[in-house]
Amino acid sequence: MTVVPQEVIRRKRNGERLEAADIASFVRGLSEGSISEGQVAAFAMAIWFSGMSRDETVALTLAMRDSGETLNWSGIGRPIVDKHSTGGVGDNVSLMLAPIVAACGLAVPMISGRGLGHTGGTLDKLESIPGYDIQPSAALFRKTVDEVGCAIIGQTANLAPADKRLYAIRDVTATVDSVPLITASILSKKLAAGLQSLVLDVKVGNGSFMSDAGEAEVLARSLVDVANGAGVRTSALLTDMNEPLADAAGNALEIWNCVAFLKGEKSGTRLETVVLAFAAEMLVAAGVAVDPVAGEALARTALEKGAALERFARMVHALGGPADFVERPGQYLVPAPVVRPVEAARDGYLQCCRTRELGMAVIALGGGRTHPNNRIDHRVGFAELKPLGTRVVKGEPIAFVHAADGNTGERTRQELMALYTIADAQPEARSPILSRVI
Repeated sequence: MTVVPQEVIRRKRNGERLEAADIASFVRGLSEGSISEGQVAAFAMAIWFSGMSRDETVALTLAMRDSGETLNWSGIGRPIVDKHSTGGVGDNVSLMLAPIVAACGLAVPMISGRGLGHTGGTLDKLESIPGYDIQPSAALFRKTVDEVGCAIIGQTANLAPADKRLYAIRDVTATVDSVPLITASILSKKLAAGLQSLVLDVKVGNGSFMSDAGEAEVLARSLVDVANGAGVRTSALLTDMNEPLADAAGNALEIWNCVAFLKGEKSGTRLETVVLAFAAEMLVAAGVAVDPVAGEALARTALEKGAALERFARMVHALGGPADFVERPGQYLVPAPVVRPVEAARDGYLQCCRTRELGMAVIALGGGRTHPNNRIDHRVGFAELKPLGTRVVKGEPIAFVHAADGNTGERTRQELMALYTIADAQPEARSPILSRVI
């Protein structure tokens, strides 16, 4: 029996427990288009306020997974693995991680998303590369995973289509930071991708959707419990997002950063710590490494010997990008016409950063969306961001604004200066890896 959508919305608004059949019926209407955008937004808002039990979240996840096809990777001959991040600023880990673990013998069919809220999207970054096809045919997707070992693409029309519509509506209705919705969105795609193991990056801090460590732990546990219950070996790392992870924020600028990382130019950074930790976690989960120490050693070797860079180059070319992209990124990544330095206002140490506002500033520059149909300016963003704890002198650049015009560049330069606090004392150093959930 089909349930009237507004009745499902009313029950959840009033805090009632929804039956699996009710959730499945609503998701069916969501994917078929028989439920209006307003009803979808109301459903998401009702969940945001009232929450969902574990059983409801499992039902929502499975209904969204089953709204489309499920991929089958039989015959690939390598462990099928993936990683997902809950989103942060300057978080381009997936771009380097996939080719690193592919070079270590894993297969990574990574289904990624666009920017959500104040965070950047992996697909938006990859679209900075001319010709890169984020929605290849199923045959090309499989061929790339088989021959290269990794392929980072977007959802196809047939892969969790219910989530694709809900994802876009959540982005513009302030319903992003809901544990059940995040869980169902992430896992519906991952379960549909036919994975054998999954590692999750749950961000914590003022630049994440979960600023409280306790809330992040709840989300990590929800993701790990639901995924393992569905038969996919899953663990999660909680990582710090109180400052941009990379030294760049913005689509083309983060691709530049990715290439530099794979060339070995970002050693000793927080970004390297996070990338290698996730590589180790994936290699252990897949049974290729006996423990995280051995896994990190394998990953570091793939990075230092250039094998990971070679995999990234092959992936880009296989999916339509230039064959010589990693040799000549400047030939293909269009620069912003205006670059402005952001100078330190005084001598001292970079003490803290309002990271979420920094992500919103990228959107204001044109590097993100305020409406699902907005076009993105891939050129804009911030580069050469100095990490917290850095000693600076007055007038020294702590970052550079890349903007479409001078007025926007100057306004954003002044805004970015206000997002950093400079103090006399150096802040206490902290690891970007906070804890592990299994």
